[in-house]
Amino acid sequence: MVPARTRAVKLVRPGTSLTQGSISLNLFRLALPIIISNMLQTAYQVVDTFWVGRLSAQAVAAVSFCFPVSFLLIALGGGLPLAGTVLAAQYTGRGDDDAMNHVAAQTVLMVFLVSLVLAGVGHTVAVPIMQLMGAAPEVLPDAVRFFRIAVLGFIFVFMFFAYQALMRGRGVVYPPMFIVFITVLINFALDPLLIFGWGPFPRMGVAGSAMATLCTQGLAAAIGLTLMVRGRHGIHLKWPNLRPDFALMRQIFRIGFPSSIEQSTQALGMTVMTMLVAGFGTIAVAAYGIGVRVMSCALVPALGLSVATSALVGQNIGADQLHRAERTNLVSCSVAFIILTLAGLLAFFGAAAIARFFIPQGGPAIDQSAIFIRAVALSFGFIGLQQVLTGSLRGAGDTVAPMVLAMISLWMLRFPLAYVLSAHTALHVRGIWYAFPVSTVASAAMAGYWFLWGGWRDKRLLDEIEFQDQVREEAAIEEGSSS
Repeated sequence: MVPARTRAVKLVRPGTSLTQGSISLNLFRLALPIIISNMLQTAYQVVDTFWVGRLSAQAVAAVSFCFPVSFLLIALGGGLPLAGTVLAAQYTGRGDDDAMNHVAAQTVLMVFLVSLVLAGVGHTVAVPIMQLMGAAPEVLPDAVRFFRIAVLGFIFVFMFFAYQALMRGRGVVYPPMFIVFITVLINFALDPLLIFGWGPFPRMGVAGSAMATLCTQGLAAAIGLTLMVRGRHGIHLKWPNLRPDFALMRQIFRIGFPSSIEQSTQALGMTVMTMLVAGFGTIAVAAYGIGVRVMSCALVPALGLSVATSALVGQNIGADQLHRAERTNLVSCSVAFIILTLAGLLAFFGAAAIARFFIPQGGPAIDQSAIFIRAVALSFGFIGLQQVLTGSLRGAGDTVAPMVLAMISLWMLRFPLAYVLSAHTALHVRGIWYAFPVSTVASAAMAGYWFLWGGWRDKRLLDEIEFQDQVREEAAIEEGSSS
C-alpha cells in the first residue's frame, strides 16, 4: 500500500520540480524531447519496412497484416502506464518520494503481468488471427512467424512504456529520448544482419526483422529498469516495493484502463473508417492513406504537448497549486492552437505538393488526396486543443473523461457523419473527408466544456488512494483484534 501521508516525506530533487518557474519554458523543455521520442518510435516501423521491402512484396504483405493487430494490442495495454505518469507527477508535486517509489514499483509490476497475458494470448491465436486478417496461404507462414516474435516483444515494450511514463511524471524526458535514439540506430544495423543472414548471423527472412526489433526493445527495457533500480532521476525501484500490492495495483489499473480503452478505440476506429472508404475504390483508399499520414504528422506535436501538460498539471495539483494548473492548461492550449494552426495553413496551401510527394505517379489519387488534406488541415489547431485539454484532465487524475470524449467523437460523431454524408448526399467520398474536421472541432469543444465545468478541481486522487489504504489498514487491525 502507499506509505501514509503522515510519515515524514523525503523531498524530491528541486531540478525535477515543475511547480516553479516559467510555465512556457517548462512546457517546451518537456514537450520537445517527447515529440522527438514519438518520431523516433515511428522509425522502428520505417526501418523494418525499408529492409523487409528488399525481400519481396510478399514479405511486406506479411508485415502489413501483423501491424494492425499488434497496434491494437499495444494500444490496449499501452494506456495503463499513463497511470504512472499521473501518480508520479502528483507525488513529485507533493514531495513524497516514498509513496512515489512504491507506486512506481507497483506500476512496473502490473504492466509486466499485463504484458505477459497479452503476449501469451497473441502467441496462441497467431494463426487464426492472421487468417482472419486475410493472409493468403503463401503469406501466412511468414505473417505468423513475424507476429509471434513481435508479441513476445510486448513484454519489453510495456516495460519501457512504464519507465518512460514514470520519468515523464517526474519531468525527466531526455534519458528516454536518448535510449530510443540509440536503439533505433541499433535496429537499423541489426535488421539486415538477421533478415539476410550476413556474416555469422542466420538468414531469418521476415522473422529476422521482428527478432531485431525484439532485441533492441529488450535493450531499451533493460536500460530503463537499470536506471530505476539504481535510483537515477528520482525514482528508485527497491525489492520491498516490488512485493505485489494487489489493492494498489487495482487502483492503478482503474486509473490507467480508461486510457487503454481510449487508445484501442481509436486504433479500431481507424480500421472501421478504412472499411468505409474502401467502398469508394482504390483511389479513395490511397487518398485516405495519404490524408491520415498527414494528420498523424499533426498528432505528433499535439501528443507531445498533451503528455507534457499532464506532467505539469499533475505536479502542480500534487503541490496544491490549482491556479497554476489552470494557467498551465491555458498556456498549453494557446501554444498548441497557434503552432498547429500555422502547420495546418502550410498543409492547406501545399496540399497538392504533399500528395504528389507521397504518390508522384498517383494521377487522380493526387487530386483526391489534396481535397482530403485541405479538408482536415484547417482543423489542426483544434486537434491540438483537444489533445492538450484531455492531457490536463489526465494530469488531474480524470482518465474517464478522455475515454468518453474519444468514444463520442468517433462512434457518435465521425463515423455516423461520414456514413450519412458519403452514402446519402451528393458529396460521396468527400463526405468522409468533411466528417473529420467537423468531429475534431466538436470534440475540442466538448473537451473545453468538460475542463471548464467538470469536477476535476474537486478530484483529490492521492487523498482517495490514501483514504482507501487507511480503511483497509483499520479493517485489518479490527479483524486481528477480534480473532
